[in-house]
Amino acid sequence: MCELIPGKSFRILVSVTEEMLASSVGSGTLPVLATPAVAALMEQAAWKLVQPSLPDGITTVGTFLQVEHLRPSGVGAQVEVTAVLTEVSERQYAFSITAADAQGVLAKAGHRRATVKSQRFLEKAGIPAGT
Repeated sequence: MCELIPGKSFRILVSVTEEMLASSVGSGTLPVLATPAVAALMEQAAWKLVQPSLPDGITTVGTFLQVEHLRPSGVGAQVEVTAVLTEVSERQYAFSITAADAQGVLAKAGHRRATVKSQRFLEKAGIPAGT
């Protein structure tokens, strides 16, 4: 496990695919990277930043995400999503996240995640373990 301190970052690099377009996910009609796809990538980067530092049986869930989608990006564009840990408290983590392609920043977000006991969280939701 590694220590989680403000300033720690994690990057993911993805190629925009047809499945990630607004016209494919149902968030619009244009063949551009969908805001829901950008949001999912941002959460993924934050989750991957903290998960290796958590004990077995503990994970994080998103509790807040405020995304500003600034400009479009198309199929084949290489998008780099960078999550930076900005605050750590007992069970809460806060992040500043950006998504950028060759043209520059295309989205930015503020995000928070909270730790949960995976098994207990699923039980509370009425979801059988292992599904």
